[in-house]
Amino acid sequence: MQSQHTVTAFEDDLNYLTHKIAEMGGHAEQMMRDSVTALIKADTELAKQVVHDDLMLDEGQREIDDKAVLLIAQRQPMASDLREVFANIRISSDLERIGDMAKGIAKRVGSISEHAHGVKLARGIEHLSELASSQLKEVLDCYGTRNVDGINAIRERDEEIDAMYTSLFRELLTYMMEDPRNISTCTQLLFCAKNIERVGDHATNISEAVYYMVKGEKLDNYRPKEDKTYRVSVD
Repeated sequence: MQSQHTVTAFEDDLNYLTHKIAEMGGHAEQMMRDSVTALIKADTELAKQVVHDDLMLDEGQREIDDKAVLLIAQRQPMASDLREVFANIRISSDLERIGDMAKGIAKRVGSISEHAHGVKLARGIEHLSELASSQLKEVLDCYGTRNVDGINAIRERDEEIDAMYTSLFRELLTYMMEDPRNISTCTQLLFCAKNIERVGDHATNISEAVYYMVKGEKLDNYRPKEDKTYRVSVD
């Protein structure tokens, strides 16, 4: 009976971590949607809500870290169970960082919305956000189902996000060169675009953690997570 009770308690602990990650993931997705919506619509009230909501992801990460440490100390998990515990720690960290990226976008909404042309220029970020949000959603679905058949393709889509970010970087740089009045707004938008590109990087990290958790091995064909903006120049 004692052994059965221990097994059940251990399963409850793992289920708690899984539930918490799902909760954090849904919250991170919502924050990303809201931050970009606030940017496009110049909605400063929604932006303030995103900044406030980041506290929930911070607290979620702390809860997972505390629970995971306690679980390791009390249950001494082995093999796949231990991989799952460490994967949850890593994934929660990436989700917390995604929240920080969304908060960073929201904080710039006020500065951008002060200029009428800022909202127009911000629409170029919308498609980039859609790509990053789609990648995040799909990798969280893989986590929930523990089905990693398509996870390599999801990870590799980060290359598309990097390419679009580089293109957007070039476009905003051109606007600044054409009209100095655009410099302040475009600089703020460049930071927003970089935050979205970083969301793709964190989604990529999550995909690798999920694959390792399920398969017990790392994904093949390491792919550098970087954009090509260092090559951009405007004559």
